[in-house]
Amino acid sequence: MAKLLYVESSPRKQRSASIEVCRVFLDVYRKTHPLDDIETLDIWATQLPEFDGPALDAKYAGLSGTLLTPVQVAAWEGIRRLAAPFLAADKILLGVPLWNFGIPYRLKHLIDLISQKDVLFAFDETGFAGLAKAKRAAVVYARGLDYFSQDTPTPAAAFDLQRPYIQMWLRFIGVADIHEVLVEKTLLGPEVDATARATARREAEALAREF
Repeated sequence: MAKLLYVESSPRKQRSASIEVCRVFLDVYRKTHPLDDIETLDIWATQLPEFDGPALDAKYAGLSGTLLTPVQVAAWEGIRRLAAPFLAADKILLGVPLWNFGIPYRLKHLIDLISQKDVLFAFDETGFAGLAKAKRAAVVYARGLDYFSQDTPTPAAAFDLQRPYIQMWLRFIGVADIHEVLVEKTLLGPEVDATARATARREAEALAREF
């Protein structure tokens, strides 16, 4: 039995393209992997503490080998609790809408909180090593347009801060096998939106069967 962690990062819920496609993925995954456990992390329903004060002090105390104060210990335990699902999961499913060429700020907030030394990664003089148990991830990216090409004023190499960032982060924490589904053109009218979602749903179904 494996454990799948689903990270939901859109606040639009029933209107969200990324959530719609992820739910199709999950429906098929449940049927084809009936013994697996699925945990959902909705970042809009999760309390995310500020990363300042005791938490920041705890980070640097840990880096320097200094004994943490009780307040710092409490702050760091909160960060470890947020990271725990990523450490327990065998597989990860991420739904990621595009916001201002990047990812939603609450998803970035979560990543900033949990991407800590000896939490999701380790390092020494030889380099970095990811600590996530999961080695496979599926990512559903939702975009209102399909403007990241060399034929537009917004080529991906300069403007796409969504997909490369998530790829980099997953690999950094130790997830090497990454599969992706793109939902694009969702802002170009109902017909185009419906076609884009239908195409992405089919891709998600196929991916879920063998994931």
